[in-house]
This record gives sequence, structure tokens and C-alpha cells, in this order.
Amino acid sequence: MSEKTIIDKQQEIISEFEMFDDWMEKYEYIIELGRDLPLIDPELKTEDNLIHGCQSKVWVDCRFSDGKMLFTADSDAIITKGMIGLLIRVLNNESPETILKNDLFFIREIGLQEHLSPTRANGLAGMVKKLKTAALENIA
Repeated sequence: MSEKTIIDKQQEIISEFEMFDDWMEKYEYIIELGRDLPLIDPELKTEDNLIHGCQSKVWVDCRFSDGKMLFTADSDAIITKGMIGLLIRVLNNESPETILKNDLFFIREIGLQEHLSPTRANGLAGMVKKLKTAALENIA
């Protein structure tokens, strides 16, 4: 089987969210996804890896290896942990060029942005910016 594209991964998330009838179920699913997040090494929970603009603490470690971006993260808030988990699921193991040229349409499609408080929506934007900036810094 060939590797999933960034579009395939986003379509998969959209399909998963279509199974839920209401936003309480979707939040529970996001929280569940956060529990599956590959955790960042505690030594990488530094000021440099902290995403600013989030009401909760979110740390993201961005690495570039063999032409691909590799991300690990953690948060002190379970919903935020799930949100960064979704982003990492889509962007992990992708080339910097692929990350930069693709729109993260799944956020819009599942209605995540409009179901977040303004501070969480701000945090989500900060997470996307951090991951895209890391990709930009590793363009060949």
C-alpha cells in the first residue's frame, strides 16, 4: 500500500468526525486523540518549544530528518493536546514543501475553528503557524 498523502490524512479525519452527531462527542474524540499523542521528551519542554498565544501550555518539538518534518508535542490541557495531535497526524513525516503548499482544510471541514473559544482558536492558529514556520526553516 502506498503512503497516505497529506490530503488523504485530512479526508480520513473528516470522515472520522462525520461519525459524530454533536460537538460534545467531537470534543470527547479530540480528547481521546490527545491521549494517543506521541509525547515530547520532557527535556524538550523549553521556552523555545512553547507556543505563544495559547491559554494553555503547548510544547512542540520540530525536527527535520531525511527530507521530512518530524513533530512531537505535549500540552497541559487535554483538548489542546488533541488539537495538536490532529495537526501532527496530518503534517508528521511530510516534506517541508508539502506542508507549506497544502491548506489544512480539515480544520474548516470539521468545523473546529468555530467551535473553539477565541483563546483556543488563537492557540490553534499559533500551533499551525509554529509547524508551518518550522517547515519553512527547513526548505532545501
